[in-house]
Amino acid sequence: MSTQTVRFENRSGETLAGRLITPLTGETKAYALFAHCFTCTQNLSATRNIARALAGAGIATLIFDFTGLGNSEGDFADTNFSSNVDDLVAAADYLAENFEAPRLLAGHSLGGTAVLKAAARIESAVAVASIGSPADPGHVGHLMTTKREEIEEQGVAEVSLGGRPFTIKKQFLDDIESQSVLEVVAGFRKALLVMHAPLDETVEISNATEIFTAAKHPKSFVSLDRADHLLTQRVDSEYAGMMIAAWATRFLELESDETPYLHVGEHGAAARTRGDGFKSHLSVGGHPMLADEPVSLGGTNTGPAPFDLLCSALAACTTMTLKMYAERKKWPLESSTCHVTHHKETVESQDPESKTAPIDVFERVLTLEGDFTEEQRQRMMEIANRCPVHRTLHNTIEVRTTLAPAS
Repeated sequence: MSTQTVRFENRSGETLAGRLITPLTGETKAYALFAHCFTCTQNLSATRNIARALAGAGIATLIFDFTGLGNSEGDFADTNFSSNVDDLVAAADYLAENFEAPRLLAGHSLGGTAVLKAAARIESAVAVASIGSPADPGHVGHLMTTKREEIEEQGVAEVSLGGRPFTIKKQFLDDIESQSVLEVVAGFRKALLVMHAPLDETVEISNATEIFTAAKHPKSFVSLDRADHLLTQRVDSEYAGMMIAAWATRFLELESDETPYLHVGEHGAAARTRGDGFKSHLSVGGHPMLADEPVSLGGTNTGPAPFDLLCSALAACTTMTLKMYAERKKWPLESSTCHVTHHKETVESQDPESKTAPIDVFERVLTLEGDFTEEQRQRMMEIANRCPVHRTLHNTIEVRTTLAPAS
């Protein structure tokens, strides 16, 4: 997965900020557009995890902040459901002009409802997915219950949403109450996937029933089991992303065997190598990656080589360990950089039957930024040698291998 920062204008000329999450290899097979939940931003972990899962299936996904939220320009108080729909259309136009028109649309909560409405205006879209979305935009009005009378009388009020204050104007309530999304759903000829958690306490499961019933085939429903509304558990958002990717494969005309996203949870790693060459699809702690060999060794150089990945583990562990130690000591570490390379050397052997023996050598160069004394710098060198990966490489290591049953 790689990330590209993007900016584009909404219909009012305000700049909206977003990120295009693309497959690590650059082999993008389709483009998607994803809408975050009400008052959320593109930085919500669920949004990022879903986009990552789609990237693992070869689908590049644009996530962005609606007008007045996150890093996007504009005043949230002047926005409404209709402006969110307009923002989605502007995002689709941006993709069409600069990359490729989106064929997959997906959204979370009210963002999913906005996607359903926008789908009718985005002709390139052939598949649409909603996650925990209300069938009626007016559903979010219950969040303003305690301030509704003030909004009606004064025309504006400050409302606490998700623990944050937002200014809500009467025009927002008027707009959500005038929307009819189910009519749009009944009218568009696109594949629909409705995803919802049966125990969702924010948007009841009955909303999924209404959306599903209104739509014509092809339509599908996937239960998110015990997930909460915001998909705060990583496993739930990753599952949602992988299910969307697998479902969309049919309608985006992607070959199903080209969706090599491996899920191994938050710890450990998995790799899959197939076909010609050495390119391997990895899941490292749930993060999709690639490994390969350089062209000189018969690979295609689409990812780091295995020993480079090992070097990266030592480098990352070293800088993390230094940061933890400096914070504990309250030392002025601004940043630390660690360069690691690997090679083999021949040394005198301890075996009397062999004069020489090969050994693996990892060379590590540290750069410390901060106002350190020489004594502190030397201490940091000692701490680097205590990082867990460094110590593991020096320990006696045993790799235990078992063979899984034949499928």
